[in-house]
Amino acid sequence: MRAFTVERYGDTSGVRAGDVPDPEVGPDDVLVRIQAASINPLDRMIRDGEMKAILPYRVPFVLGNDLAGVVVDVGAAVTRFAVGDEVYAKPDKDRIGTFAELIAVHQNDVAIKPTTLTMEEAASLPLVALTAWQVLVERAGVQPGQKVLIHAGSGGLGTIAIQLAKQLGAHVATTTSTANVDLVKRLGADVVVDYKKQAFETVLHDYDLVLDSLGGETLAKSMDVLKPGGKVISVAGPPDAALARELGANPIIRLVMSALSFRTRRRARRRNVTYSFLFMKASGDQLRELTPLIETGRIRPVVDTVFPFESTREALEYAEAGRAKAGKVVVKMT
Repeated sequence: MRAFTVERYGDTSGVRAGDVPDPEVGPDDVLVRIQAASINPLDRMIRDGEMKAILPYRVPFVLGNDLAGVVVDVGAAVTRFAVGDEVYAKPDKDRIGTFAELIAVHQNDVAIKPTTLTMEEAASLPLVALTAWQVLVERAGVQPGQKVLIHAGSGGLGTIAIQLAKQLGAHVATTTSTANVDLVKRLGADVVVDYKKQAFETVLHDYDLVLDSLGGETLAKSMDVLKPGGKVISVAGPPDAALARELGANPIIRLVMSALSFRTRRRARRRNVTYSFLFMKASGDQLRELTPLIETGRIRPVVDTVFPFESTREALEYAEAGRAKAGKVVVKMT
């Protein structure tokens, strides 16, 4: 089958198109002919080797973390899916590889595609929708009336997190550029901070939760908008020892991660708030929870640009250069 593989860690020049063996289908696997896949910041981080300490993929490997497609084969133990089903999924961290014609995915990580979406729209959702769910529902337990700040509201994660937070009854603030103020308002944001005109930490106060997807100074300043006991959950900040334990990392890696996040955790303690890092997990069950919200239009995907599969490298470069105006960049199989 045709696929885009990482031949060496580094930059986009290390990504090559070529032929690789078809996946083997285990007893609990569904074999999916991929119709569309989407680009995520995680793809760049994996490709550049930034995640090697916790995700030590051996080159060459197929890149890609989101898919929508059609089931073409099922393992002997599969009970939830049949050949011909249209599905979407975020494969498990140990089984990535959606920039390809085929992929074998454990049945527990797959869900039936929302009937109201195209393949391209469905492929834009799994990773960001699962991340939003795991931050807002699973970890933070957002309740009606709570105040939530979602950074980068026009990005792939932000566009979905705003909509999910509103469905949970939260009061939602977000940061974005001038060009996307109207978009994030349409998605449901109650307060919009144009970062080109205002510093969010000077206008937002007493928030219960911050979802940080930017890290760095944005993460540090986010603690200033929280009320005592508030939480900042980051997908871009320094990983912590809890993540290392969750991934079963060895004691040295745990110590390194604890050291990496020490200053951030200390800053949080001094402000009487908590910091944690989230590395999202694959979950077909959570996608099934989200599907009714998607099919009824309460959560709508935002797709910026669709590239042909042959232009996957160009799609990666386009996304990394920040050229997407809003939402996700998708590659479509021909």
